[in-house]
Amino acid sequence: MDLQTDSPLQSLLLLPVHLLVWLYSVISFLPWYVLSGAAQRKARVGAVKARSTTGCAQGPYRTVDSFQTLVREDFPGKDTLDKLFDRAVQLFGQADCLGIREVLKHENETQPSGKVFKKLILGEYSWLSYQEVESRVAHFGSGLAALGLEPRSTVAIFCETRAEWMIAAQACFRHNFPLVTFYASLGEEAVAFGLNEARVTHLITSVELLETKLKGMLPQIPGLEHVICVDQAKLSAEGYPPGLALRSMHAVEQLGAQPDNLSREVVKPEPSDLAVVMYTSGSTGRPKGVMIIHSNLIAGMTGQCDRIPGLGPKDTYIAYLPLAHVLELTAEISCVAYGCRIGYSSPQTLSDQSTKIKRGCKGDSTVLRPTLMAAVPEILDRIHKGVMSKVEEMSYVKKTLFKLGYNYKLEQMKQGYDAPLCNMLLFRKVKSILGGRVRLMLSGGAPLSSATQLFMNACFCCPVGQGYGLTETCGAGTITLVEDYSTGRVGSPLKCCEVKLRDWLEGGYTTRDKPHPRGEILIGGHNVTVGYYGKECNNQDFFVDDSGQRWFCTGDVGEIHSDGCLQIVDRKKDLVKLQAGEYVSLGKVESSLKTCPLVDNICAFANSDQNYVISLVVPNQKSLTDLARRRGVEGSWEELCTHPDMEREVLKEIRQVATSIKLQRFEIPMKVHLSPEPWTPETGLVTDAFKLKRKELKNHYLHHIERMYGGK
Repeated sequence: MDLQTDSPLQSLLLLPVHLLVWLYSVISFLPWYVLSGAAQRKARVGAVKARSTTGCAQGPYRTVDSFQTLVREDFPGKDTLDKLFDRAVQLFGQADCLGIREVLKHENETQPSGKVFKKLILGEYSWLSYQEVESRVAHFGSGLAALGLEPRSTVAIFCETRAEWMIAAQACFRHNFPLVTFYASLGEEAVAFGLNEARVTHLITSVELLETKLKGMLPQIPGLEHVICVDQAKLSAEGYPPGLALRSMHAVEQLGAQPDNLSREVVKPEPSDLAVVMYTSGSTGRPKGVMIIHSNLIAGMTGQCDRIPGLGPKDTYIAYLPLAHVLELTAEISCVAYGCRIGYSSPQTLSDQSTKIKRGCKGDSTVLRPTLMAAVPEILDRIHKGVMSKVEEMSYVKKTLFKLGYNYKLEQMKQGYDAPLCNMLLFRKVKSILGGRVRLMLSGGAPLSSATQLFMNACFCCPVGQGYGLTETCGAGTITLVEDYSTGRVGSPLKCCEVKLRDWLEGGYTTRDKPHPRGEILIGGHNVTVGYYGKECNNQDFFVDDSGQRWFCTGDVGEIHSDGCLQIVDRKKDLVKLQAGEYVSLGKVESSLKTCPLVDNICAFANSDQNYVISLVVPNQKSLTDLARRRGVEGSWEELCTHPDMEREVLKEIRQVATSIKLQRFEIPMKVHLSPEPWTPETGLVTDAFKLKRKELKNHYLHHIERMYGGK
């Protein structure tokens, strides 16, 4: 970073800044610093985290903390989800469990462009204790049984993340009703397919989703008998198929609270019983229902919780990711098991600047002040770019002070130390974006860029761990240790599973590669699920080895470092061979170029009959608008995105970033199309975990792809 001044006056103005940083560098190592209560924490840099059980480069690799035996459960005898919940109720009965923020008012807010956005004014969080949640779980489960649901019969939930989702799930776990889950943003055709395939008779949803997505497709689901809405709104059967019963969740709980129903014998699940059929939106084709048994989830959560030091009743978790995603589901069940509070939020109300929060009002993070948070890279990237755009607007002195402090802290972190004075003076306001108390973040679902990970580590003053796992492994695989500040890696295997590599000769990856073995990642252990619902012929990615270990072939390509940590380097499905014979990893190109300040999201595209890569880009609106102003380009947002000069400017910036991070010439996009519309799960162009849906993106932008490849 070039911090040279342009004039003697600026040098004079910056003198106090340099003196402050010099003074801090001196006092950081004095005994006073230790005695002040802000002692530096030395990380276990270079410690062995995992090693091969066979001594072979391909593995299997296990964490050194559980080298001899893979762990099945955290609490002895608690081998099903209902037992885990019952234990939590006994231990934390009167403590806060699930928190809901009251909506005080809806208002319309007119933007400078003339568009009208709906905004919310929200109150404080109100809390259900563990015992109150248990009471609702008991009543709702008995109510479902009274409606004719039999043990081992499926019940579906198609709903936004909210407290009622978790209450319904715990009721189903207790009564051995396998829970069929769908992302709230899944298309109608995909949801109808899953409901029919899983032979669902009872469906839990919200009034909004019922009216906007479900109503039109209900005639396509002949086996559906009951629809239960989590809202308190009055329901009318008008316009719905004959014989379909509509009820509120409150009504089902009242039914279950009747003495005759509440006293019915409950058939509890076994560890081998099906707990969840999780339909993944996937990046291509129809959704697949991953079959997850109780013991899978127990094992997976055991491994995940082991990487969260001090998890317990003092923690508050903010829940806003889709509960139909395995990352969020296992995170919330784990928090309940350890006595944490869970406060419910949404991506639109997460912070003071979120889209549905009225200007001047507080977002959920400010009110809840969580200590734990899970995130996908898309959200962390937005926070990173939003903060850095604010930094660029600062005065010269303030901006320089921030950058000096930021770089100083990064240097301290490399040595395994903290920088408390920088935390207090420079990063306090940044931390307040998420409430100021977050002590640990976990990112999953997609690769997190090194720049964003370093920024979150430094400015939010807490570890930002990366995890790697899939729905097929209950989200468990690897997670970085909190002491590990290295970037680009996803940690060592969890104590519930092991990892090995398999040669992928077509991609040029082998376990004999130097300096580190590489290959397709295989995950084995008690967390590996039992396959796909109704698709026995499509379960070739699962296998059992000679020792009885169950494995899943991920399709991702990894590299095992000398300390046993895993790095994701490629994906088999993302590999495209260009006309001249070069192989391009589209995922690698995308994760590299998302660090470009002008880029909010990017999809690289390549045809095998072409000799260059192209890209579809969702530009950062503020950065592109500022650039257009400097270049003298005027117009609406849509006009800016279609302006040839802006395409050239973005492409120029992309090439500069690509060159700086040493992408190969054939990997650098030669042409770009700017999309004025963001890619959200609601558009159908990305999954709920914000993974790109390449097929849908290709079809949506086919005209522009043909244009960039020289077509009409």
